[in-house]
Formats: sequence, C-alpha cells, structure tokens
Amino acid sequence: MTLGFLKDYDFFTGVPDSLLQPLCNYLMQKYGANNAHHIIAANEGNCVALAAGHYLATGKVPVVYLQNSGIGNIVNPVASLLNDKVYGIPCIFLVGWRGEPGVHDEPQHVFQGEVTVKLLEDIGIATCVISKDTTEEQAAKQLAAWQPLLQAGKQVAFVVKKGTFTFDGKMTYKNSNPMLREEIIRRVVKAAGDDVIVSTTGKASRELFELREQAGEAHGKDFLTVGSMGHSSSIALKIAMEKQSRVWCIDGDGAALMHMGAMAVIGTSGAENFVHIVINNGAHESVGGLPTVGAKINLCKIAEGCGYKIALCARSFEELESALECVKGEKGPVFLEVECAIGARENLGRPTTSAQDNKRAFMEYLKKLS
Repeated sequence: MTLGFLKDYDFFTGVPDSLLQPLCNYLMQKYGANNAHHIIAANEGNCVALAAGHYLATGKVPVVYLQNSGIGNIVNPVASLLNDKVYGIPCIFLVGWRGEPGVHDEPQHVFQGEVTVKLLEDIGIATCVISKDTTEEQAAKQLAAWQPLLQAGKQVAFVVKKGTFTFDGKMTYKNSNPMLREEIIRRVVKAAGDDVIVSTTGKASRELFELREQAGEAHGKDFLTVGSMGHSSSIALKIAMEKQSRVWCIDGDGAALMHMGAMAVIGTSGAENFVHIVINNGAHESVGGLPTVGAKINLCKIAEGCGYKIALCARSFEELESALECVKGEKGPVFLEVECAIGARENLGRPTTSAQDNKRAFMEYLKKLS
C-alpha cells in the first residue's frame, strides 16, 4: 500500500519503527525532520503532546506514528489529555505491530504484540488492523468512516502489520564521524575488564554479544537490555548503588534522549562507580537510521548540568582510548559521549541465548562481585 490515503494530513510526529520505515522515509523525503510538518520526537508521549499542540493551534487532526512498544509511553497523555472526557483532542495513530501473534519476533516484542490491540482499545482508541493485502482505497474508506469519531474529539489507530506500506523513494542516512560502534564497544569491553556492562536495546547489545562470542568469553558480565528503550542507564545505576565494583552503561543517543530525566537522577546519585557511555551517531539506526537531535545538542554540558562529576567527549579512537583510561581512575558518576558513524556489519547477528538465560548468568556473576 502506498501512502496516498494520508494526503489530507500535513502534520506527522513519531518515533521511528522498522515496520513503518517506508512511511518514515516518505516523510523524510517530503518534509525532512523537526519542522512544522514532521517532528521526530524524543519519545511517544512527547509525540502525543506535540499532536495536541498542533490541533490546538490549527484545528487540524495530527498523525502520530510509533512502534507498539511505545504504547506505554502514550497511555498517560492519551488518557489524561486527548481523551474526550478531558480536552477531546482527535488524533490518528499508526502503530507498527511488532510481535504480532503467529509471527516470529524478538522476545521483547512477544507479549507487547499479544496485547497491542486490547491496550489501544482499553484507552479508548478505535482500531483497525491493516496488512499488505489492504488497499489504499480500503484504508481511505476506514478513515472516512472514522471522521465522526475524530470530529467528536476521539482517537483512532491503524495497527500496521509487517510489509503493509511501500515507498519507492531511496533514503540514505549517514554522518561524517569516523568510528564504527562495534569498534567503540570493543574498546569499552577491554577497558571494563571484569566489570559489568549494561547495554542498551538494538544493535549495541547485538554487537556486545558477538564481541564476547568472538573472544570466546561467557556473557555473564553483560546485561543486554533488549527492550525498554531509554531505561538501561537506570538499570545500571541501581546495580552500581548495590555494588562496589564499577558498572558501565553502554547507551545510545536515541535511548538517552527518550528518557533524559534519568540523567538528572544519575548525576545526583553519588554513584562513584558508575560510567555512562553514550555512543552518539545522531540516528535511530536500529530501526532504519532516521535522525535524532543527538548530533545537534551538547550532551556533555547536559551531563555536567545534571551533576555528573566528569563529562568527556571522544571523536577519534585516540581520544576514546585516552578518555577510557581517564574514566578508570575517576570517581563518578562519569559521562562519556562517543561520536559514532552510522552503520553496522551486514552479517551482524542476534544473541543466541534467551533473555532469561542472560538474566540468570548476569545475576550469578553479580553475586561474585563486592
């Protein structure tokens, strides 16, 4: 299905999703990002608030796109802001259906996939599932049928199966940074030694897993946060507060931005054994490479303002090696931003152990630490 059925709508906001990549690429080609027509937001709740602002200012219905893993982030603003028992602000949601029942997917998507439609309906959002067999005319007809709901200040959602949308335009996302993330993580692993590492969702955890495999090492030192984007640093912080050993968090710019309030908690925690590394490629690479605002802001100044004891930035392998050596001798919380290229090996695999196996091995390793 092409995207002509959305031609009457001129404001879109969302968090990129691999299932919705044709839509995301279409929006990037037509509008670019972070302007009056298209904003790539920090998190899905942020999208809902932007959508509300658009409607209040223009009277026009906004469109919000997200992966179903982000439904949790929209529950509060949908229920306490958009709902017709409050302000009655209409909105169209496009929700990528990861973990669709009967379709193999990664473990973090399975339960979310099972409850996706019910969750949306429970918060008052009318739903319609669309697939590659749905025609543009059928989608347009459903939108027309929903107009009375939208006019009454209600919300509606297309739950989008894999392969539903198509877009022939080609988009390439890149930057000029020289360091690849896998090589950055390789150096972090070496610097961390026997310390534990908590890694963020997406390709960073996949690369960490494969680096251990390549070295013939066990995986007990690492907690791979395969879901719950934006929460790795908080997981790592509480582990650091329970242990004397140094704890390293490998984060991404998109994840750090999604729940940036965690940085204020970390910075004021007094956790001297905490190292927070944000690998910043200015992109949501794991779901297609669309931009974040990570390349346009000063994360080190933000970290300093949040109370981190030291904040460093590395733009080359030489600077990275020097920063990692410095980090090992500093009392934290320590923040290290590493500017990174967009891109990963085409043959990058996924963890071959289950999330439950990872949890058990990691907890056993933690028991050995002071």
